[in-house]
Amino acid sequence: MDGNRRWAKKRLLPAALGHAAGAKRVRAIVEACARANIAHLTIFAFSTENWRRPEEEVMMLMNLFSSYLQKEVDQMEENGVKLVVVGDKSKFSPDLQTLIRKAELQTQHNTKITLRVAANYGGRWDVIQATKAWQAANPDASIESISEEALVPYLSTGDAPEMDLLIRTGGESRVSNFMLWQAAYAELFFIDTLWPDFTNKQFNEALDWFSKRDRRFGSAAPF
Repeated sequence: MDGNRRWAKKRLLPAALGHAAGAKRVRAIVEACARANIAHLTIFAFSTENWRRPEEEVMMLMNLFSSYLQKEVDQMEENGVKLVVVGDKSKFSPDLQTLIRKAELQTQHNTKITLRVAANYGGRWDVIQATKAWQAANPDASIESISEEALVPYLSTGDAPEMDLLIRTGGESRVSNFMLWQAAYAELFFIDTLWPDFTNKQFNEALDWFSKRDRRFGSAAPF
């Protein structure tokens, strides 16, 4: 969800208002996914690299995350949204960790759509932590015995299907350490629109573009 700060800068507004505007777009896109019968959506809210931003902005993002959890969880429960936060949550304050746990527990039985919020998440971190978790679960096994199939359940998205479509707003054409394992065969859709301006119409255009892709997963195209 790239472009919040640039959106604010263009309007001579503080970055905080850009992030707030971006947060408002999340609900609309979740609702659009539900209408399209998309069962899994992951949004990249805060990366492991985002700690390098100014302390004031980081604190504002943490406060926004806390506010979002408090304001939206009842609506998520009512609309059948299951919330799962993926990432290294140990870096967050105890209060924020408590809010995360409460929100996940409150929505854990919902089945309409699973919304994963990647927070303090990095694709490299995910592979490393999965490998460590596999080794802890198989202390007597040699690392030589590990396989892709054995590692997948230990990824932060171990209970999710393979990623189909990755959308990045904001005009950058890179994945920025997001779901590196999971996106191995995802279709990548890049758009210049800044995240707060990303409309449902553009989201549907991305889905239409995806529906026309020839997905072969490494196999040869038929003659």
